[in-house]
Amino acid sequence: MLQQLQAAGCAVEHFAELPAPAVAHQARLDILFLFVRDLDIAALEVRLLPLVSCQRLHVVPIVEYADQAVAARLLELGCIDYLLAPFSATQVTALLQRHAQAGLAREGFVSQSAAGRRLLAMAQRVALTRMPVLITGETGTGKELMARYIHSFGATSGAPFVAVNCAAIPEAMLESLLFGHERGAFTGAVSSQAGKFELANGGTLLLDEIGELPLGLQAKLLRVLQERRVERLGGRRDIELDVRIIAATNRDLREEVAQGRFREDLLYRLDVLPLHIPPLRERREDILPLARSFIQRCAPHEDPDQLLTESACQALLHHAWPGNVRELENTLQRALVLRNGLFIQPVDLGLAVAEPAAASLASAPLEGTGGRAALKASGKLAEYQHVLDTIRRFDGHKAKAAQSLGMTPRALRYRLNAMREQGMQINI
Repeated sequence: MLQQLQAAGCAVEHFAELPAPAVAHQARLDILFLFVRDLDIAALEVRLLPLVSCQRLHVVPIVEYADQAVAARLLELGCIDYLLAPFSATQVTALLQRHAQAGLAREGFVSQSAAGRRLLAMAQRVALTRMPVLITGETGTGKELMARYIHSFGATSGAPFVAVNCAAIPEAMLESLLFGHERGAFTGAVSSQAGKFELANGGTLLLDEIGELPLGLQAKLLRVLQERRVERLGGRRDIELDVRIIAATNRDLREEVAQGRFREDLLYRLDVLPLHIPPLRERREDILPLARSFIQRCAPHEDPDQLLTESACQALLHHAWPGNVRELENTLQRALVLRNGLFIQPVDLGLAVAEPAAASLASAPLEGTGGRAALKASGKLAEYQHVLDTIRRFDGHKAKAAQSLGMTPRALRYRLNAMREQGMQINI
């Protein structure tokens, strides 16, 4: 295998035992091939979890035919792929190609939790087929992002990705939008128009909010899915389709079927490969990585690790996030604009848990002041403490501390003088 990897242009490093995450990060590993023969699986699980949680590292177990149950368990833990021994050079090359494609597909998709890693692993296997996919999850969990990930991983370069929000388009227009129409098919049809199915041919069509689709259109959609062809409104010829269908909903479609609002036969047609995205409150390990990624996207000149204070991180971790990832993104965008200082404090986040967290930092002289003034003052205290902690981290080297804080040494001197004027004892 060593020769196969080197022939593929890979830099290879050998470990006698499973490396620690810090060692894997220092070695800049992209793929870790793991020989699981004669290993204690129970002990391996404990050591493996920190590795599969690494954002850029893919752990690929190598198992023999008799150990396929072990491979299935490791996939559940978050391993992306596996190799079945004996394997050929072609299989290794195909795995490396899938890994490279996954790296491109997952840009912007942040997931360090075990649940998130398992979801990505499942999405990659789903992407290798052309079967219909049903993505479920609460509002704001990232269902469209997951659909784009599946498309990017499984589609050829340049293949179209077309999304339709079934809840945002009037029923009278939705049929024409989906299936297209010929000139004169109805009043106002002054020219022929291709539908979304045609536009997505060779690629992926996302039917978002599929639970909102009217019953009449559900029957027509079922026919298109069954026959893999579509006929424009007012048309006389069928158009062959080669489209991956991904449906997404925040509703329980089985309950919708029970209530007579969704066709059972259409559900069976769509629910071939189900993917459920857990809410953010069930994968809290993803909250801070997501928050940092949103800061990098909205303010690329800022250092997320410095910008988010420890108290702000705790506020983010303790919030329930009923709006999931979308709420988290909106919260960070608002905090970047409205923050009262260099750093993001709990009060800047505007979360329900921010007030107690910030108020606990208030000093004794603040007891007689108003609530908002106390919160603002406590936020300043936390900011000043962060400045001092950063200077101490660099052993009093103010130039390095200023660079880490994203300010000039002169600005840092002014900040320290202001802190002294407000009565703070600075012993640095």
